[in-house]
This record gives sequence, C-alpha cells and structure tokens, in this order.
Amino acid sequence: MRISLIAAMAENRVIGSGGSIPWKIPGEQKLFKRITLGHAVIMGRRTYESIGRPLPGRTNIVVSRRPGFRPEGCLAASGLPAALALCPAGEEETFIIGGGQLYREAMPITDRIYLTVVPVTVDGDTFFPEIPADVFAITSAERIPGPPAYDLLIYDRIRR
Repeated sequence: MRISLIAAMAENRVIGSGGSIPWKIPGEQKLFKRITLGHAVIMGRRTYESIGRPLPGRTNIVVSRRPGFRPEGCLAASGLPAALALCPAGEEETFIIGGGQLYREAMPITDRIYLTVVPVTVDGDTFFPEIPADVFAITSAERIPGPPAYDLLIYDRIRR
C-alpha cells in the first residue's frame, strides 16, 4: 500500500489558521476530491473537527488520543500505526490529509506527497513540514489555472 500525504500550503508553508484553511479555492478542493475519492483518508481529530463530517466516498479514519472518541461515520485510531492497520485490505493508496502533527509523524514512512502551493503568504498556526530533498524528488509539477493559479507538485520517495 502506498502511503501518500496530500496538502495545500501557502508559500510560507502555512496550512491552517485557527482550525481552518486560510483560503478557499474551489478548483483545489475538486482536485483533492478527485485524487482521494475511493481511497482511505487518515486525519487528526482537529482536522476532522474542522471538516465537520466524514468525507463521502472514502474510508475515513480519525486519529485521536482522546479515549472513547468515536466520530460518527468514521473509524477511530489512537495513533498512526493503528490507523494504517484499519485501512481496507487491498487498498492501493492511503492518504494522510492533515494536520501538521500527523504530516510530521508520517513523513518517514511516506511514499508520495501531493502538494498544492497556493501563491499567498498568510498568517497561520499550522505548517506543512519541510520535505527532505535527499529523500524526496519532484516527479511532476503542474500549473493549475485560476484564479488564482496554483502549483500541484508531486514528490516521490527516492528509492536507492
């Protein structure tokens, strides 16, 4: 199973501010849906709470350290390893969709990163981690027309 991160970040690596995404780009949201539809998505509790519901057409797995946290329509896990174990058998690609803490934790086991770079600099409190250049290489870069135009970068783990 391929483990992929998918995120949208500002030029200054911000992915969130006060529990929400600090921009709204409908085309980017459609891209996210197209890439993740039909797959398992793993998210932290705060990311789930900011979305407010399970994402349709996907197996939703929420990671939380809160005992007894069981969001309706989702599977719950106490950590990333437990979340990965809940992915359906035969799943080809599983997506980690946030937040910042889960992205950092998953980076060492990630195979691919789908990263939208939004051409803004915004204040925020949640950031996408640095991508180690000696571990990942950009294998696809696409300019998506806007407004605003944004870049979709795909990084793959360098296999040695």
